[in-house]
Amino acid sequence: MENIVDMRNDRAIAGPAILFLCLGNICRSPLAEGAARAAFARAGIDATLDSAGTGDWHIGHAPDARAQAEARRRGVDISALRGRQLRRADFYDFDLILAADASNLRDARAIRPPDATAELRLMLDLLPGRGGEGVTDPYYGEDDGFAATWEDVDAVAAALVAEFSPSSG
Repeated sequence: MENIVDMRNDRAIAGPAILFLCLGNICRSPLAEGAARAAFARAGIDATLDSAGTGDWHIGHAPDARAQAEARRRGVDISALRGRQLRRADFYDFDLILAADASNLRDARAIRPPDATAELRLMLDLLPGRGGEGVTDPYYGEDDGFAATWEDVDAVAAALVAEFSPSSG
């Protein structure tokens, strides 16, 4: 499994700081974080990447087993990630906070400090023709929903790499 990107080697580094946000931080946002870590690593771009949830019921929990299985199927290990809740400091610690859907965006805006420095957007706003759409929450569905979620967040990761690539400037 040498192509697996290991999430345990996190460190504070230069480059963009991006936080992926969903409801519980066990499905969509850890998949987005994993896809982004893999994409940025392949591109050789340093970035600080993390994920969080707007809710508090999965704090300290590993990602959903189905999310882990989907990421593993794509060559990415997200098993070391642990759920955490969005906090006020995130609005200063990150350059960009990407919400999975309109509800997460609304919840984040509700606690965003007036002098916050992070830009707050929907994940799919980065994809042509997908602006305003939310990443489907696969939690209550079948396993194949995780594949569709991966496709979305992987496309977002590719868009972020293109945006932050030194050659795009």
